[in-house]
Amino acid sequence: MSVPKICVVGSSNIDLIAKIPRLPKMGETLLGRYFHMSCGGKGANQAVMAGKLGAQISIVTKVGQDHLGEIIRKNYEEMGVDPRFIFATAETSSGVAPILVDDEGRNLLVYIPGANMLLSPEDVERAAERIAAADVLVCQLEIPLESSQRALQIGRKNDVRTILNPAPGRSLSAELLELCDVVVPNETETEIITGLPVDTEDQIAAAGRRLRDMGCDVVIITMGHRGVMLVSGKGTEHFPAVKTEAVDTTGAGDAFVGSFAYFLARGKPLEESVRRANSIAAYTVGKVGTQVSFPWRHEIVDLLR
Repeated sequence: MSVPKICVVGSSNIDLIAKIPRLPKMGETLLGRYFHMSCGGKGANQAVMAGKLGAQISIVTKVGQDHLGEIIRKNYEEMGVDPRFIFATAETSSGVAPILVDDEGRNLLVYIPGANMLLSPEDVERAAERIAAADVLVCQLEIPLESSQRALQIGRKNDVRTILNPAPGRSLSAELLELCDVVVPNETETEIITGLPVDTEDQIAAAGRRLRDMGCDVVIITMGHRGVMLVSGKGTEHFPAVKTEAVDTTGAGDAFVGSFAYFLARGKPLEESVRRANSIAAYTVGKVGTQVSFPWRHEIVDLLR
């Protein structure tokens, strides 16, 4: 089988991760236990996860003309991601995400997008040939909405399977959702998009059906420790979370999206792609960090069986 080709249009950041005993109260100073700086951003994380599993990855993104941008570019090259559509700007800094992680694995994240918000539809158009050649296109919302929409339009026009991870959550038009074969929100994002409650699994399933009615074909709702809810034309299926000791949940959702995209591009059935991605996401929460916690294919051979 040929190597699956995945194009990701999205954000690139530097994550500044601090491990602390608990999340602080307002105005409180806590003594941290550990600090780690790594490359992140939803676009970058999802691209690296799919690449570690064996996909041929292209990234369309924008960084600052600064030291952080150089680190991001070097990381992509080391991970085997095609760097030709990493655009740069002198107008602002590269994106940064300070993250606090407590002893229960919960995290508090602040996203400073920087150059990511300058990735324009014109930049995306410059990568149109690469998008059109992909088996799967993956987009998120940490870049301008019109840029994600332009990428999805190019993908749909060229019969590329399109995945949208609508994070951070915001209201979305039917025009945008109709460009998506698969939408992968978490519970909070599902509530923001649909306006429906997501307190119970029945409510989450109902919100997933509403999201399908709004225009997309398949909805996959990631629910953390409650697992994953798949809503498609076949009905609704709940995949329980894989039991594991959570050390750091940062990036688990991106690990799910990136690995799901890989298995879908490999031609795996929808349900099997969800099941495998669910297992890989669970694997990552046992380690601190985002991309550094993502496994290479050879590390999870037994898990994939």
